[in-house]
Amino acid sequence: MKNYYECNKKNITSYPPFLNQQEQTHIGEKHKCNQCGKAFKRISNLILHKASHMGEKQYECKECGKVFNDSSTLRRHLRIHTGEKPYECNLCGKAFSQKTSLKSHVRTHTGEKPYECNECGKSFGTSSYLIVHKRIHTGEKPYECKECRKAFSVSSSLRRHVRTHTGEKPYECIQCGKAFSQSSSLIIHKRIHIEREIM
Repeated sequence: MKNYYECNKKNITSYPPFLNQQEQTHIGEKHKCNQCGKAFKRISNLILHKASHMGEKQYECKECGKVFNDSSTLRRHLRIHTGEKPYECNLCGKAFSQKTSLKSHVRTHTGEKPYECNECGKSFGTSSYLIVHKRIHTGEKPYECKECRKAFSVSSSLRRHVRTHTGEKPYECIQCGKAFSQSSSLIIHKRIHIEREIM
């Protein structure tokens, strides 16, 4: 990531090619375009607006080259690069870059599970959890290991499996330094230290 800088007003980062440090100005809590004076509440909107001065027709991200069908999708995508998280949970203060992510998060507080499996009746807080669950019924395993061709229904299971080939052990015990390939193995290991302290 190149030429990033930190905004001293909002603690968020902005970036070239159509913004530089001198171009970023504030009117209260707003971000102002130095070419036409138009101000925006969110930096992602200013970045999108700046592209209009350059005569750009495509909705293309200047940071990573991804192209989008409409300006609103590009605006949401830009938050990945700016780090902007305008949607905040009023129950715990956690912030999100997407409104849909906030809605899903709020359900962890309310316990609401609006997505129901039509096969077994089990309910879920997000549609993505329901999609993963349905693979139990369909037997679908879309995540395949490139080394041995073993397939999995969820990406996290594939990631754990790949470590059996690479030997990676990212979970380390802070007490003795022993490392494990799975977090569950570390949790079991930690009990040894707890039991020794009790005895």
